[in-house]
Amino acid sequence: MTEPLWAWIAVIGGLLLVLAVDLWIVDRGEAREFSMRQAGYWVTFYVILAVLFGVLLWFTSGPDRAGEFFAGYITEYSLSVDNLFIFFIIMSRFAVPKVYQHKVLLVGILLALVMRGVFIALGAAALERFSWLFYVFGAFLIYTAVNIVRQHLKGEEEEFNENILLRWVRRAFPTTEGYVGSKITAKIDGKRMVTPMLIVMVAIGTTDLLFALDSIPAIFGLTKDAFIVFTANAFALMGLRQLYFLLGGLLQRLVYISYGLAFILGFIGVKLVLEALHSSDVSWAPEIPIWVSLSVIGTTMVITTVASLIKARIDARKGKESHPEQV
Repeated sequence: MTEPLWAWIAVIGGLLLVLAVDLWIVDRGEAREFSMRQAGYWVTFYVILAVLFGVLLWFTSGPDRAGEFFAGYITEYSLSVDNLFIFFIIMSRFAVPKVYQHKVLLVGILLALVMRGVFIALGAAALERFSWLFYVFGAFLIYTAVNIVRQHLKGEEEEFNENILLRWVRRAFPTTEGYVGSKITAKIDGKRMVTPMLIVMVAIGTTDLLFALDSIPAIFGLTKDAFIVFTANAFALMGLRQLYFLLGGLLQRLVYISYGLAFILGFIGVKLVLEALHSSDVSWAPEIPIWVSLSVIGTTMVITTVASLIKARIDARKGKESHPEQV
């Protein structure tokens, strides 16, 4: 189903308006840290906004498209949670003051949203012309799933490596030694220079784009509708900044989240290959309905999250027993 131009304009305009209001509210007055209460309110608001959009799709386009949106949204949001750990590393590496972290994340995510939009448009056009790409996407997702599990079993920690664009920005523009408030440029001795604020925004934005190499093929495995792919990505990214502050140290306790995400990517990879075979009139290849995908994704995330929190509580209890307080 091809969405009319007015629907694209309405959705993009609405998202930009909400983000503008968000920025105005949290950035007015003096710079201050983003509180847990603020983060909780905004995460709830963005989740409700996504649910309302899905309900609107249900009434205007039917349950199948709504189901595709919810499956894509949950998948993108789940993958984003795992990526937040890299954001923590970036913030620490660039020593971003806490009072400016929310602005860094907002601008970085806006950059990522624009770049993902281009990536989605190219991907949709390519898949429409070259159906064999579904096999490539499926194989890539299965490989990624196996690789995630392998790295986790080896105990290899995720780390941040500067990409080509970030290195080019560092070389091309003279940079101030330290932060100048929340400014991205500053005039020093009559010379205009960029600040580390711009560098870290580029780092967040381009790193998130690299994450899209996994998430965009995954959502194309759930729906071929570019409008749903874009909106699911947009709603997931919009709530990502507040989720960063809300989770805080909780992210370190979600020890099984990688296994859950690997299972979801593997499932979608297999689904892509089976549906490609089904479209090629291979009789034994089933077509997996969207409600099955939605159930698998939702159940997997609930199980891995609950299991992670239980393990964290058991480990904390063992730690207290091993190191009793001295009286």
